[in-house]
Amino acid sequence: MNILVTNLSVNINNNDLVAMFSVYGTVSYAAVVRDKVSSRSKGRAFLEMPNEAEAEQAINALNGSILDGKEMMVQEIIYKPGEFNN
Repeated sequence: MNILVTNLSVNINNNDLVAMFSVYGTVSYAAVVRDKVSSRSKGRAFLEMPNEAEAEQAINALNGSILDGKEMMVQEIIYKPGEFNN
């Protein structure tokens, strides 16, 4: 399952996210979105958890939780049919 995390502190990195989400299951991918010029975090990240039940548990447990002084928003990414067709 693909997961979007928003409202992240700029101090959070990929390893922080993997550690936090791994409590609920396997994390196959985690990436904090960074500015190309400054490399500063843009306050959001993408994760992938292959087990849907574990991902749902992580989303339910972590959405609205406080990390480094900021309330994270955690949600499943749902793609619309044909969204990426040219």
